[in-house]
Amino acid sequence: MDTIPVEVIFLATMIVVAIGIEVGFRLGLVVHRRSENEKASSVSTVAAAILSLAGFMLVFTFGIAAERMNDRKKLVREEANAIGTAWLRSDFLPEPDRAESAGLLRKYVDIRLDAVQGTSPDQIQKLVVESQRIQRQVWDMAVKNARKDMDSDVAALYIESLNTVIDLHGTRTAIALHAQIPGTLWLILYALIILGVIGVGYQTAIAGSTRRTLATSILAPSFAMVIALIAALDSPRSGIRAPQGPLIELQSTMSHSPETSADPGHKP
Repeated sequence: MDTIPVEVIFLATMIVVAIGIEVGFRLGLVVHRRSENEKASSVSTVAAAILSLAGFMLVFTFGIAAERMNDRKKLVREEANAIGTAWLRSDFLPEPDRAESAGLLRKYVDIRLDAVQGTSPDQIQKLVVESQRIQRQVWDMAVKNARKDMDSDVAALYIESLNTVIDLHGTRTAIALHAQIPGTLWLILYALIILGVIGVGYQTAIAGSTRRTLATSILAPSFAMVIALIAALDSPRSGIRAPQGPLIELQSTMSHSPETSADPGHKP
């Protein structure tokens, strides 16, 4: 589902729900013409029970997506703090490693922001690989300087901050790219919705109505809006992205630092 645009999910859900209502209505008309023993009250009870199950599943699924969105927001703040700490602690490195490390971390922030805006899986993967390459470069510089003084508390602090940056990168990547709502859950959710709206259409026909009521027509966009919202929260690539304010502020701070002009590899 995370590879399908939210607009397509919205339209597809509307069509599926509308077809389900129509199928149920036509089936109810056929049964009602052949026999009047079928009671609308019993059918209504069954349809209400199925829709209640579908509503429960919608709440459950929305909770998963909303919690994951909150996790993404939290990780943005934590990553910005970690990168900012590592950037400040890079001042303890001797030249030329100090300027090079600070420049790489500035570039790292740029790449992280570009990755959030990416929509193509290949583009995102390329930026993730580039982030890991910069991590390796900065780590190698830290290790090289730490080996010169194995008892240095300053080196230990810098390496600790780099460890945090690397760990948060892995966590953000895992949640953004690999932690989506399972396909089985989507399948069950759609199955319950389809069965529920078929029951609504069937009950409408059994009740003796020869026309689709306005209430059944409202079901299609209602379900479609909720499903589209869940999909948008679940898919950071084509849906709702977590605000990147902390990283943007850090990028601004880095670009206006005194070292920027001394870094030939940095582009404002």
